[in-house]
Amino acid sequence: MDLSTTYMGLELKNPLVASASPLSRSLDSARRLEDAGMSAIVMYSLFEEELLNEQEALDFFMHGRDTGNPEATSALPVPGGYHTGLDDYLEQLHKLKQTLEVPVIASLNGISTGGWVEHGRQLQEAGADALELNAYFIAADTGRSGAEVEDNYVELLSELRKSVTIPVAMKISPQFSSLAALAQRLATAGADGLVLFNRFYQPDIDLETLEVVPSLQLSTPEELRLRTRWIALLHGRVDLSLAATGGVHGPQEVLKVLLAGADVAQMCSALLQHGPGRLSDTLESLVRWLEEREYDSLHQLIGSVSQQKSRDPAAFERANYVRVLDSYTPPSSVWS
Repeated sequence: MDLSTTYMGLELKNPLVASASPLSRSLDSARRLEDAGMSAIVMYSLFEEELLNEQEALDFFMHGRDTGNPEATSALPVPGGYHTGLDDYLEQLHKLKQTLEVPVIASLNGISTGGWVEHGRQLQEAGADALELNAYFIAADTGRSGAEVEDNYVELLSELRKSVTIPVAMKISPQFSSLAALAQRLATAGADGLVLFNRFYQPDIDLETLEVVPSLQLSTPEELRLRTRWIALLHGRVDLSLAATGGVHGPQEVLKVLLAGADVAQMCSALLQHGPGRLSDTLESLVRWLEEREYDSLHQLIGSVSQQKSRDPAAFERANYVRVLDSYTPPSSVWS
């Protein structure tokens, strides 16, 4: 069975990609994922805040040491042991490229159009096969319109494009008034792929302490429907490779996003919970499903149930809204 697929111009042996996670911090974990069948790996994210905070600390060291101390007014060299998060990231990227045979995709996480985006060039020079730009932004400013938020995303991509020539995927949220139009704008601005969707980690409130507490919950397969719907709507309409992430836990989820039109399925939570064996089990089930239905290759499958090719295109749009609501019948035991 030919499971090969193309993602942002990268030729992959199968559609299973390890999403950004702590697993890429370990060479042993990354190697085990590759042995289990992973076709590419997205590194853990390099955060804008981390880069900016380190730069501010260095600027203070270089220019702020003379305050109130006339003996320290001369320029000070950077200490020989000074090491940044970017240095660590570049070193890990280099090690992953030496260790793995599959493509390694670096991940930048941020939203402002500051100089941190220029570090994409260093990631490219360190050997990254592609970049995933995770634009994680909470639009909570009452004075900022939706159009301004979308402009920010496009400008961010444009700034990154000035620094790199390797493929770039935009990882975005579903919280846009016109997602399809934004996808087209990103394609025009130079994106090669679209990753749907990043997950906002919602804080919780502790009723005992009355404090806001962080809450990290891994994804569930129920989250996949939103991804599947938008992939099916965008497939064939925008010139972008499409990737699904968030809710891909096994062969059923992989098949659904591929049928909708995704080129790859990114897995994270399932790998954290079940280990690399989940990859090999998913691949075996994928091959078995394709053989039972007499497919020759994965290419025959991708997009065959997208909106453009679905027997019921309206199922992805509002036309199906009323029909679904009217189809529900409450249990008689509750209302008798």
